[in-house]
Amino acid sequence: MMKTIIFLAATVCLGGTAKADAIMRPGDFYLISRDSGGSFVGSHKLFQDQSRGLRLVSYCQRDYFVRSHSVAWTQIETELGHTVRVEYNFGRGWRPICDHPEQQVTLKDIGIDISARDLLAGPDDSQNPQSRLSAVGSLFQAQNGNGSFLTR
Repeated sequence: MMKTIIFLAATVCLGGTAKADAIMRPGDFYLISRDSGGSFVGSHKLFQDQSRGLRLVSYCQRDYFVRSHSVAWTQIETELGHTVRVEYNFGRGWRPICDHPEQQVTLKDIGIDISARDLLAGPDDSQNPQSRLSAVGSLFQAQNGNGSFLTR
């Protein structure tokens, strides 16, 4: 049991911030960046429902909710020479849905007047990531007031 807890704690520590939407699932839409050879570089999720900090945008006449950091990211990825598209995960791969999202929605379009680089240098207020220390600590927190994991 202790080995399992340690393995989970190490996984959380090495995996960065813990996000509920970090796992790509069939049916999800993403902004996907690919290099000149078509290899995956990075991604940002597009959401179907409104949530705190998300902005309503439209790519190729389809509405999505997106983080402002995602819009800035599309601009930077394009500057780096990568191709950014909206892609759909259909369970056995990715289907391109829409080309050039960086031309369709800009930071100015969503009411932001700073550069993409400046925005990405600051915190993403639309997310509430759990810190690594908090994630590990939560594994050892008391359940129903019965003391910590180590004292049970």
